[in-house]
Amino acid sequence: MIDTDWARDLARWIRFEQTPGIGNETGRKLLSAFGLPQQVFEADFEALAAVVPERVARALLAPLSSDTRALIDKTLDWASLPGNRVLTLADEDYPRQLLNISDPPLLLYIKGRIDLLRATSIAVVGSRNATAQGVLNAEKFSESLSRECLTIVSGQALGIDTAAHLGGLRGVGSTIAVIGTGADTVYPARNRALAHQIADQGCIVSEYALGEGPLASHFPRRNRIISGLSRGVLVIEAAAQSGSLITARMAAEQGRDVFAIPGSIHSPLSKGCHLLIRQGAKLVDSAQHILEELGELPSRLPAVKTPAVSGSAPECMVLSALGYDPVDMDTLAARCEIGIAELSARLLTHELDGLVETLPGGMIRRVATS
Repeated sequence: MIDTDWARDLARWIRFEQTPGIGNETGRKLLSAFGLPQQVFEADFEALAAVVPERVARALLAPLSSDTRALIDKTLDWASLPGNRVLTLADEDYPRQLLNISDPPLLLYIKGRIDLLRATSIAVVGSRNATAQGVLNAEKFSESLSRECLTIVSGQALGIDTAAHLGGLRGVGSTIAVIGTGADTVYPARNRALAHQIADQGCIVSEYALGEGPLASHFPRRNRIISGLSRGVLVIEAAAQSGSLITARMAAEQGRDVFAIPGSIHSPLSKGCHLLIRQGAKLVDSAQHILEELGELPSRLPAVKTPAVSGSAPECMVLSALGYDPVDMDTLAARCEIGIAELSARLLTHELDGLVETLPGGMIRRVATS
């Protein structure tokens, strides 16, 4: 049975947020002046017009539209389902750390474990077009940090975000996905299975109303929530012009730590990380570096050791000669003193084992496995 007081209060919040001209900043002005949405709707035109433009004051006093009524009904039905919540700025479960950022959302739509919003978190972000090395780094770092009771926050995009969530789910810290659509929408579609797993074992967070699609403007804005929920942001592979750099900038403005993993000077996806390091981000090459910077954390679990990579002497010779910077086939064959045909066969085996990757242009490099 639905609590009528809860339904009435939430309906007012939704109507308030959906009023034309009401954004987060204008909404906070009205709430500061009048109190809760109920008091805002009870105010007269003159009082409202003293705080907001007249067009917004008139919109607040206008009858409830059929579209907003339908959205309210849809949201109340959704929020009454197990695991679903809608948090308002006045809700005691609203994340405290978000209240300290400059632009906290008026409403948060939550699907999954709401307790994770009170956990110590770190954001892990990076390129959608990540290399195999970047994906592996994201998984390994996130798993190690999650096993130390840190919750991994990311954006459920392809590439680094996906790897970060998968790594976080393997540890006790689990993961939070901050999405750029309504909480009832999965984007990208390829991450449908991952989204269901996060909703079951982790937490999905959105500031957008149910049914909202993946508009391009949503994703840069959701980045402030990714960083705002976190103690720090780890950037893994980012181009010089990258959404991950927006997240890092917001983190710095919010007083959060910024970490970056360096990469090859030849890789375009290392340019953003190197830029951040030059600007003062902390260079890290292991999860332990991040743990040391963050200081005392909740009780930790024993770290799981990564098994060493085994291989025959010729295979290890090829890997040693390859290194982690990109190299062409002719140069590598000369280093190994073997023919191109034999080298190609060995590299194919290594690539199937996830030990090497072929880059655009035919360049090859080794993938670090720990």
